[in-house]
Amino acid sequence: MIVNVNGMDIFYEKTGEGSPVVLLHGNGEDHGIFDVLSDELSIDHAVYAMDSRGHGRSGKARELSYESMMEDTARLIRHLGLNRPFVYGFSDGGIIALLLASRYPDLVRGIAASGANLDPQGVRAKYIRILRVIHFFTRSRKVRMMLTQPDISDEELERIDVPTLIIAGSQDIIREEHTRHIAGCIRNSELVILEGEGHASYVVHSRKLYGILKPFLDRIEG
Repeated sequence: MIVNVNGMDIFYEKTGEGSPVVLLHGNGEDHGIFDVLSDELSIDHAVYAMDSRGHGRSGKARELSYESMMEDTARLIRHLGLNRPFVYGFSDGGIIALLLASRYPDLVRGIAASGANLDPQGVRAKYIRILRVIHFFTRSRKVRMMLTQPDISDEELERIDVPTLIIAGSQDIIREEHTRHIAGCIRNSELVILEGEGHASYVVHSRKLYGILKPFLDRIEG
């Protein structure tokens, strides 16, 4: 379904019934990466898997930023009348989830963010070099966003007061010390480093993610 919020056509797919869960994909992807996760979560929850602006079936955008995508998400939650959903975000979606919980703490029940970073320096240097080469040849606005954003301060993280799960793979493109720093700044947070996993290996079309998220979700709802 497509709705217009924040001046943008945003596509989302709803499956299941129950307490609401919102899923946010990464850069250059769409909600389809969560096909397996959505099927499993929808047994007990109403799952809303959305496409960020400029991605998938959502509208093209003149402005592409984590701030604007966070506002899109906040306004979609309000538009749909969702009662404090749990929000999970992967990569860019994780950044959006962190911003959402910091700016609108009363809007969400809890969040989980995997493979998220506070600034481009949180990405391992070799991947920054790869992104610069890709941007040189493609001039992709999505890639440029990763090279120049986000800019989340420790103070913003410290404002997050909802239950938070921070996840990353031991082989993630995000530096492990950066992930640990994020978790350390957030009260009431839990940290999971998945040994042997990369940035997306446990997320995209994977059954592993449900086993990580569901126990945390059950705890904060119970």
